[in-house]
Amino acid sequence: FYHTHLTLYFKMAPALTPAQKKELRQIAQSIVENGKGILAADESTGTIGKRLSSIGVENNEDNRRDYRELLFTLSKDSNIGSSLGGCILFEETLFQSASDGTPMVKLLQDHGIVPGIKVDKGVQPLPGTNGETVTQGIDGLQDRCKKYKAAGAQFAKWRAVIKIGDDIPSELSIQENAVTLARYATICQQEGLVPIVEPEVLCDGTHTLARCQEVTEKVLAAVYKACNDHHLYLEGSLLKPNMVTPGMQCPDQATPEQVAEATVVTLQRTVPAAVVGITFLSGGQSEENATLNLNAINQYQDPGRKPWKLSFSYGRALQASVLKAWQGKKENVAAAQKELQKRAYANHMACLGQYGGDVTGASGKESLFVADHTY
Repeated sequence: FYHTHLTLYFKMAPALTPAQKKELRQIAQSIVENGKGILAADESTGTIGKRLSSIGVENNEDNRRDYRELLFTLSKDSNIGSSLGGCILFEETLFQSASDGTPMVKLLQDHGIVPGIKVDKGVQPLPGTNGETVTQGIDGLQDRCKKYKAAGAQFAKWRAVIKIGDDIPSELSIQENAVTLARYATICQQEGLVPIVEPEVLCDGTHTLARCQEVTEKVLAAVYKACNDHHLYLEGSLLKPNMVTPGMQCPDQATPEQVAEATVVTLQRTVPAAVVGITFLSGGQSEENATLNLNAINQYQDPGRKPWKLSFSYGRALQASVLKAWQGKKENVAAAQKELQKRAYANHMACLGQYGGDVTGASGKESLFVADHTY
């Protein structure tokens, strides 16, 4: 029975063609090659509203377009495409045009930056748990992916959220989120989108570095078991994990070197070598700390087996200084774009393990932590 059941299953599962695999692999590699990373500009309408309100700007479509246009219209001599290989968009932006009528997607492509799309529909409570969540958005995902691919998106992102507490994460939360991530990822690949698998272990709490490492190892092991069960083509995928850090309220914070060791060891134990790249989320770290920790991760050499590109997929840690410099004023656009160029270059150098801590921005070491953060 078992053998027959397996045979039926493999006949039913639609396999990727060699051409599909090649395309996915090439997209994934291009995003993280030569020290490039990702700008996460996929904040939902509500979340971008909070960012805009912090500088006294009203949350409407024109202002959202103006801000995203600022991010995507750096001059050619800024070389932003040497630091950024991809940019994640919210659905509104994917189909939007700049004020001069140029599609936002084309603005990115002109810099050699690959456009991506956030495809999840946010988190909802997971019944039977103590305040834990699961991400929604599987319903209709295949059709949405077809539409996004036709609009120029080449990769996708789905964020799962895992909380650390006294009795959490529960096994149920870990398994539900792992399986949902794997389902999302395989659906994306069928439609030609490289999936970014994002299981974020939140930094909220007083937990220690060791506790974060324990939970992150358990979560990543479950995620890749689920990906294997769902026949995910790992070479055509990216991982977006948290760095292993103590909780934000933990009195014993860690040095970049301690973060690097805990993070790299965790990844070595759990992430298959076939995965092309690991693009860390910043998770509320200050701009400077996110860069210093990434640099330390790339410098870490003991024992040093790091078969993946170790890069970044930062939202707040690339945009905080940009927003401060812009203030919603046209005359500040050039100064704001300079902030993005500086931070992107700093993180590019960190991907190479060559950041000297010599790039300061308007936000700098200011904490970007938001409790129970939603995108």
